[in-house]
Amino acid sequence: MSYKKQKNIIIILFLSIPILLLLMFTYLPTVLVAYFSTLNWSGTDDATFVGFQNYIAIVRSADIFMPLLNSVYYFIGALIQMAIALFLATVLSFKVKFKNFFKGMLFFPYLINGIAVGLIFTFFFRENGVLNEILSWFGMHSTTDWLRINILNNTLLAGVSIWKYMGFNLVMFIGAIQSISSDIYEAAEIDGANKFQIFKHIIFPSIKNIILLNLILAIKGAVSVYELPYIMTGGQWNTSTFVIKTIQLGISGRFLQIGLASAMSFVLFAIIMLVTRLQQVLFKEKEQENQLK
Repeated sequence: MSYKKQKNIIIILFLSIPILLLLMFTYLPTVLVAYFSTLNWSGTDDATFVGFQNYIAIVRSADIFMPLLNSVYYFIGALIQMAIALFLATVLSFKVKFKNFFKGMLFFPYLINGIAVGLIFTFFFRENGVLNEILSWFGMHSTTDWLRINILNNTLLAGVSIWKYMGFNLVMFIGAIQSISSDIYEAAEIDGANKFQIFKHIIFPSIKNIILLNLILAIKGAVSVYELPYIMTGGQWNTSTFVIKTIQLGISGRFLQIGLASAMSFVLFAIIMLVTRLQQVLFKEKEQENQLK
């Protein structure tokens, strides 16, 4: 047997197992979910083919579609989170006392388990929690369970998300800012540029790609948020998200609706794929612009 044939056999053998696992645990389940989304099926009784009726039901049913709109709270929160992280990253990239301490302190919440964060803030906002205790120090005695207030709870959940994930954006922005040559900063300072001008004309244009990447990740995270609202409210009081609703219909409801839940998961998959494609197009355009320059 020739060396070339031996090489090809070894390559095939090494690739066969991961490809088999990929087919079994990624592509096959995706195909099955796509098929289930065309059925009216509880998982135990006989399935009935309904075509695109499950997808139509998603749009027509306010109980199903409204949780998707709750993603707007998390997207706005993500924009605020990025703005704060960019500001702090810029400040901490200059000469600041104890800046490594502040970096560690700001990044620490991202390292905490999401379940732990959810439980901490559940105790913080409940009727006999820390927030009401703090308010009592200022003479405002309250027994309000803040997470039960419909006009406020989604905002509070988005705020917790900002606190939890800001460290990730902070680290990415700091890494991008520090990749800029120090000679550029020195030249700008010699020319009399202040900190704001340095940020506007040097830092921001240099890290546009990282900002764009974080924006795309924010959109993906907003439509697929699950952990914090599920732990803190269980999706009650108008805080359910699209993922929570999908799980409730698919595996945790009294009357399981596998077909409808599969359609919802496929809608979420389509949104994420669309955002991913948008990311690829935007980055490709940026690369072409840089090449032309």
